[in-house]
Amino acid sequence: MSPVTYEIVDVFTDRPYTGNPLAVVFGAERLDTERLQAIAREFNLSETAFVLPVEDPAADYRVRIFTPGAELPFAGHPSIGTAVTLLSRGRLKAGRVMQECAAGLFELTIEDGRATLDGTPPSPLRPLDAGPLLAAAGLTSADLAGEPYATGSGLEHHFLPVRPDAVARAVSRPRPDVPKVYLFSWDAERRRANARLFAPGIGITEDPATGSAALGLGAYLTGTGLLPSDGVSAYTIDQGEHISRPSILDCEVAAKGGVAIGLRVTGRVAAVAKGELVALPH
Repeated sequence: MSPVTYEIVDVFTDRPYTGNPLAVVFGAERLDTERLQAIAREFNLSETAFVLPVEDPAADYRVRIFTPGAELPFAGHPSIGTAVTLLSRGRLKAGRVMQECAAGLFELTIEDGRATLDGTPPSPLRPLDAGPLLAAAGLTSADLAGEPYATGSGLEHHFLPVRPDAVARAVSRPRPDVPKVYLFSWDAERRRANARLFAPGIGITEDPATGSAALGLGAYLTGTGLLPSDGVSAYTIDQGEHISRPSILDCEVAAKGGVAIGLRVTGRVAAVAKGELVALPH
């Protein structure tokens, strides 16, 4: 069996030791799901991405994505980090590429140190009960700044709008009925969100940067009137500062009649480490 190697990169930042760290693993084609999960648990990062041979001929590469606790059908920071890493290794060329993952095909545009991910059409906004979400974030109804909804592009998230001062005060309080909650405050003038994601249900205490939620937030913002209902709007998300991993996610949403029809998130990637697994799980 060929060596199983890895690279560690930080995503949604241009400075190592900030942003969202990601392990990109190569040479694990012969390992089953249980062993891939064990490797992800060993890295203990928000996500670990395994680069594998494609199954869809339309794809340039395939990736399987694991948190320490579960496999995900899709995630944003692993998609961006993996694509830029493959470019730096000479396995992809700059420009448009197609990623295959469990959720289907996703298109990215890559260049040195940077990638833009195109989201799939989002799911319709689904109203949520604010009470459990607030409790899972250690907040109360006085902190609420709007109606919570579920939506997503490739991966659904639960969006909880809160007052600006509530973001720093939030703390994860795991509940069996709330596997994850994405709370954010919105600055309408700057078109900028300050966000945090607690996801104890999939093994993530707090995520430093969440690309899939950044895409879904565009659907939320247009669907609730916080961004224009027609045309293309840019917005920015700050995340991770409360856990000393500041991240910046640059986003864009195209809307028609209050419905998001196009979603993009862009992030930079900084290389940190590379190595080889000298022992594999049994």
